[in-house]
Amino acid sequence: MASSTNAGDREKVVSKLPGWLRQELKVRAAQLGVEIQSAVESGVESWCALASTPGAVDTAGAESFATWLPPGQWSRFRAAAAERDVTLTQGLAQSVRLWLDMNPSPAVKREEFPRRVVVCNQKGGVGKTAVTAGLGEAMAEAADALHPVRVSKYLAAAIQQNGVEGDPFALEDLPGLGMRVLLVDFDPQGHLTKQLGHEPLPMDGDSLTRHMAGEAAGELKDLVVAVEDDRFGDRLHLLPSCNDAFLLDVKLAGVRAREAALERALLAVEEDYDLVVVDCPPSLGLSMDAASYYGRRRPGETAGQSGVLIVVQAEDSSADAYELLTSQIEDLRADLALELDYLGIVVNHYDARRGYIATSSLQAWMDIKDPRVVGLIGDLKEQKEAVRMKRPLLAYAPRCDQSVGMRALAREIS
Repeated sequence: MASSTNAGDREKVVSKLPGWLRQELKVRAAQLGVEIQSAVESGVESWCALASTPGAVDTAGAESFATWLPPGQWSRFRAAAAERDVTLTQGLAQSVRLWLDMNPSPAVKREEFPRRVVVCNQKGGVGKTAVTAGLGEAMAEAADALHPVRVSKYLAAAIQQNGVEGDPFALEDLPGLGMRVLLVDFDPQGHLTKQLGHEPLPMDGDSLTRHMAGEAAGELKDLVVAVEDDRFGDRLHLLPSCNDAFLLDVKLAGVRAREAALERALLAVEEDYDLVVVDCPPSLGLSMDAASYYGRRRPGETAGQSGVLIVVQAEDSSADAYELLTSQIEDLRADLALELDYLGIVVNHYDARRGYIATSSLQAWMDIKDPRVVGLIGDLKEQKEAVRMKRPLLAYAPRCDQSVGMRALAREIS
């Protein structure tokens, strides 16, 4: 059915499509950045131009579907359907299927070597582990499904509430990034490992620490475990912690070129991933030097592709810790002539109801500009519940504000 009501110079068309085909159309249009009505228009045009009728599409359970087409196109489509002796529902389904076949999903871009994000702050309790996990989960979500995202370009305006057209808190369903992600639990406390439902590696076995110290007892890839959930497929993996990481700084003191020890160890598994996210310990020791070195810009790598992501809270002690961390990073840059990029600041556990301390501290972070604030994650119950359940946050509560914020962060630094 076509209606004379129009949007611009188009006419409204109402027919039917099966739910599975409508969802595939919605996802593909989002992946390619085109409007659904434009996709349907193109599909109908191509279908009408075919010399013969394509294979039938299963339209069982088809439900009402409305879109806008150019004037006259629906009439031509109806005539073609009558000539081919197919129902309008079947013809429309074939048209959509044809467009999908002619416009395949874009492949996930694979870099020469993986991006490396070092999540750090020498102050404990700011939520580095939660941000590490959430960022990795957001990067690994399926590219053939839609997930709610708060559009990252509105981040600063959403915080400051000034001068953005439209709702800065609006959500948009976007395809996942579909990246192959390795989360590295580089903290001897092992919180990341435990939160994702795994146990730390045994002290008497192989570990990342042993590989960094030149005492490896096997292949590093054999220590990697999968974070299992359908939304991540087999794209999200974890290198668990081991309690021997408490000894890492002592062991590194006797290692040649110790600042490169983490890189030497992880090179053995890098080719399997698009992104490696390192959850750092709350310290400024030799292990932090090694983590920072790992995040450096490699020859031929684009600026801002890898680097350090600093997690803070909107309170004064985070500011003090930030100064210590950035001083260490600047010293490392100078001493080793590193190109080490700041990917940004994530303000975590934010709650404006805490009043002036929180809001004024947030403004102070926003005023830094370089590095800029790239994420604002609320202090809500879902993260704590996910930790208690030992499940990834984006699997436990995929539509909660914290999950939405993690996806925005992923896009902001991707």
